[in-house]
Amino acid sequence: MGEIIELTAADGHKCSAYKVIPTGKPKGGVVILQEIFGVNSHIKEVCDGYAKLGYVAIAPALFDRVAPNITLGYEQSDIQQGLGYMKQVTQDDALADVDAAAKAIADAGDTAVIGYCWGGSLSYLAACRLSSINRAVGYYGGQIPQTIEEEPKVPIILHFGDADASIPMSAVEEVKAKRPDIPVYVYSAGHGFNCDHRASYDATSAKLALDRTLEFLA
Repeated sequence: MGEIIELTAADGHKCSAYKVIPTGKPKGGVVILQEIFGVNSHIKEVCDGYAKLGYVAIAPALFDRVAPNITLGYEQSDIQQGLGYMKQVTQDDALADVDAAAKAIADAGDTAVIGYCWGGSLSYLAACRLSSINRAVGYYGGQIPQTIEEEPKVPIILHFGDADASIPMSAVEEVKAKRPDIPVYVYSAGHGFNCDHRASYDATSAKLALDRTLEFLA
């Protein structure tokens, strides 16, 4: 449904991105931020879904700075490989690519960043540091508590699962306590509940989180 394009970040780095344009006038733009598995089939499907809902969607390949064309599955070996790539990409470098993606779809209207897992953590930082976005949504961003002292400059909402083995509820409560102005939604689900490629997928939670996200975007 979409196409692969090339982005150029402010530091000159070039990365690929998956971009989808909706039929008719766009409602706005969404930058979809990957998990630790690259811009794989799931992330492309997320972009396709938002395009069907009327948004220009783009997913920058954040691993391109260390290894191009990385697409992983969800087995334990993929997790270890993805974590290895993630640790090689600095926050500043990732945000430079997110910024380039947001600017590439600026003509669609208001632009939101929507991130999952690693991308969920980056969504929070994007809300704090990037002037190219208008809103942000973070799904199960495990690193958010580490940067919660930074103050978002745009509206943001967060989604977490109460059975997430990698993000304890104590961390979620810390986020709530330190940022009481941010809507934090907790679902009866585990990590990755939005991804229907994973065993942890929870259709009810995924739909409710999407409904809340679309209401927030509107």
